[in-house]
Amino acid sequence: VQLQASGGGLVQAGGSLRLSCAASGRTFSSYGMGWFRQAPGKERAFVARISRSGGNTDYADSVKGRFTISRDDARNTVYLQMNSLKPEDTAVYYCAAGRDGVSSRWSRSYNYWGQGTQVTVSS
Repeated sequence: VQLQASGGGLVQAGGSLRLSCAASGRTFSSYGMGWFRQAPGKERAFVARISRSGGNTDYADSVKGRFTISRDDARNTVYLQMNSLKPEDTAVYYCAAGRDGVSSRWSRSYNYWGQGTQVTVSS
């Protein structure tokens, strides 16, 4: 599967963005999906994940209550709605897909990665 992330940009603190990750192929519904981010000089970090059914979600403590992950299997797309953005949310955001419904906080659990989309939050 190929993943294409989009929706990043420059936003002021307190603002919102919605990231999208479009997947190729006809088996999108079988994948667990996740979002990660990498800030300059830091390791890639877990942000959110969603099960293949969409019924289970999980968030990093730093984004809980502000970010929402969702998926639309008819559109082969997973979303990350980001509200109340803070300067520390500035990073390149990556989406990832795990075969056989695997979704995890560990990046190594995922089989496919998108190219990343830059999110910059100004203070």
